[in-house]
Amino acid sequence: MMQKSFAVLALAGLVFASSARADEVIRHKIPGSDFPISLAIEIPPGSTVVNLSGAVPAVIDPKADPNSVAAFGDTQAQVVSVLKRIEGTLKSLNLGMSDVIKMQVFLVKDPALGKVDLAGLMKGYKQFFGTPEQPNLPTRSAFEIAGLANPGWLVEIEVSAVRPKK
Repeated sequence: MMQKSFAVLALAGLVFASSARADEVIRHKIPGSDFPISLAIEIPPGSTVVNLSGAVPAVIDPKADPNSVAAFGDTQAQVVSVLKRIEGTLKSLNLGMSDVIKMQVFLVKDPALGKVDLAGLMKGYKQFFGTPEQPNLPTRSAFEIAGLANPGWLVEIEVSAVRPKK
């Protein structure tokens, strides 16, 4: 009985191993969920992890007080702005959004809503991740924090990307 169980486990391991190349990033989906993040990600040996510093939104209304939410937009606008900045940084490093494996999102309460705008986060995020053009999903955590360096910022995002070995 024990030998039979071991043989089944060994066979299952071979089937799993053959379904992904040893040099590919493996993204595990959340079982039974269509939420657009990965449950876990495995990075193959020899790949390089690239950690980006936190990125904050660009000014969208230069006439507004530079320390106000009006200068940077609502949560969705800020998420899109930050992810565009991250996309540009990744491009300068010969990487793309499809290479992102981990994301940490720091959110401040939107004064207009009186709470963190998770719906705005998701609307902005889904423009970059889980699309037909870019289906790769990172692992992600979102944190509510008391504030950021500029009182107009509602969002700061850090990402890690992987550069596969050549």
